Amino acid sequence: MTLVALLDYASVLIFALTGALVASRAQLDIVGFAFIASLTALGGGTTRDVLLDRNPIFWIDNPTYLAVAAAAALTVFFTAHLFESRLRALIWLDSFALSIAVAAGAGVAIALDQSAIIVILMGMITGCMGGLMRDVVVDEVPIVLKQGELYVTAAFVGAATAALARAFDLDSTIALLACAGACWTLRAGSLAFGWHLPVYKSMPPKT
Repeated sequence: MTLVALLDYASVLIFALTGALVASRAQLDIVGFAFIASLTALGGGTTRDVLLDRNPIFWIDNPTYLAVAAAAALTVFFTAHLFESRLRALIWLDSFALSIAVAAGAGVAIALDQSAIIVILMGMITGCMGGLMRDVVVDEVPIVLKQGELYVTAAFVGAATAALARAFDLDSTIALLACAGACWTLRAGSLAFGWHLPVYKSMPPKT
């Protein structure tokens, strides 16, 4: 199994767990759990593959990804009540899923010999789209848009790290590990220490 496939499996599993935790907060039934988990887990990679004209799409080529998402949903359905703070668990799980998915998306683009800008965009799309779809469907403010948080920025820096490593002809394994590490460092710093970008504030009109 290739490194990119391993990253895809890992991101599908962890994003599915976050989707199922969101479903638990929304008090959905078991079918709702499976739907939200699968949407979160597969949405980013599906968007990536469609844009890259990668045929067949990864989970159609290998339905095991669907089984992984469904198993994660089922597990959380019976265990979500054990978490004291499902929101806290969701946010930290999502940070791991983001970093892994960004690396997976960048890795797919690199394997297809895409340009640096496409490597960066595919990493960001793979990392961000599933969570964005999840939050929109359950009518929550998307994590990717929460004020001042380093989410899309973390995805960008991670994917750019992979593109830069490729430009210096570093081994792909090193490039993707560096990508995941850079992305998670920024995201975790945002969560733990409040790192953020400046936020625009409108000024009251002068009278």
